[in-house]
Amino acid sequence: MSAFELVEAYLAARRALGVRLDREGRLLHQFVRETGNVPLSDIAPVAVARFLRGRGTPTATWKVKRASLAGLYRYAIAHGLVAATPLPARPPKLPPQQTPYVYSIAELQRLLEATAVLEHSVSRLRALTYRTLLLLLYGSGLRVSEALALRISDVNLTQRLITVRDTKFYKTRLVPIGPRLTQQMAAYLDRRRSLALPEGERSAFLSSRTGHGFCYQQVISAFQRVRSAAGIGCPPGEPRPPRLHDLRHSAAVHRVLAWYRTGKDVQHLLPRLATYLGHVDLRSTQRYLQMTPELLQEASGRFAKYARSEVSHDRP
Repeated sequence: MSAFELVEAYLAARRALGVRLDREGRLLHQFVRETGNVPLSDIAPVAVARFLRGRGTPTATWKVKRASLAGLYRYAIAHGLVAATPLPARPPKLPPQQTPYVYSIAELQRLLEATAVLEHSVSRLRALTYRTLLLLLYGSGLRVSEALALRISDVNLTQRLITVRDTKFYKTRLVPIGPRLTQQMAAYLDRRRSLALPEGERSAFLSSRTGHGFCYQQVISAFQRVRSAAGIGCPPGEPRPPRLHDLRHSAAVHRVLAWYRTGKDVQHLLPRLATYLGHVDLRSTQRYLQMTPELLQEASGRFAKYARSEVSHDRP
C-alpha cells in the first residue's frame, strides 16, 4: 500500500468517527508528496525528520506535524503496515510562542489604507475584498479560517447576523455585527455580485475574480504586503511582526476596554465574549486579553474605585 492510499484510508476512518482533520489532512498529503509516495515502511527516519523540520529553523509547526504523523503511524502499526514509529521522542529547541499583539486604532486605520497596494487592473475587487476581510476580522472577532469559509448565504445583513458553520470545534454559531460593519459588508456584497457565483448563494462571500474563495496562505501572503505598506514591523523584543490573526486579539481587548470605560461589569460579560468568539471555555478568552497599558490602567482604575468604596463602608 502506498503512503497516499494509507493516508486516505486513515483519514476516512477518522472522519467516519466525526473528526474533520482538515489541517491534518493537508499536512499528511504534504508528507506524501515530500517523501515520494512510497510505502510507509520504506520512509527513512531522516526523511521524516526533514519533513518535520521544514525549511529554515524549526517552528511551532513541528509539533503540529508530529501530532499528525503520530496518528497516521499508530493506525499503520495497528494494521501491521509498519513495525514501529520513526518519530523523534523529543522536539528540537523551538522559538518561544509569539506574543499576541493588539493593534492600536491608528494602526488599524493604516492597515485599511494600505490595502490599496493590492489593487490590480485584472482583479478589480482585490483591494476592496481584502479591506472587507480586515474589517470583518476586527468587527466580528472571527478566526481567519472562519471568515474565508463564509458563504453569501451565511451573511444576513437584514438581521445583522453572520452564521459561522463547522468552526474549530465543529459547532455552528451566530455572530451579531454592528451597523457600521453591516454597511461596509453590504457595500462589498453589492459589488461582489458582479463577479461569478459558481455555487449561487452558496458561493464564497470573500472571493477572487473567478468567484471562488481564497486559500489561507494567499491571504497571509497578501497581509505581509499590507502590513509592510502600513509601516508595522516587529514590536520591541519580538522576533516576528504582528499577524493577521492578531486582529482577533485586538477585537477582544478593545471590547473589554470599552466595557471598562462605560462602567460595565466586565467579569459578568466575559463569558458572553467567550461565546461570541467561539471559545469552549473562559480560559481561552482570558489568554486573549493581554495586559496592554490601556487595559491595565482601566483595570487598576476600577479596582481603585472598588477599594475606596470598601474603605468608606468600613468607616464608623
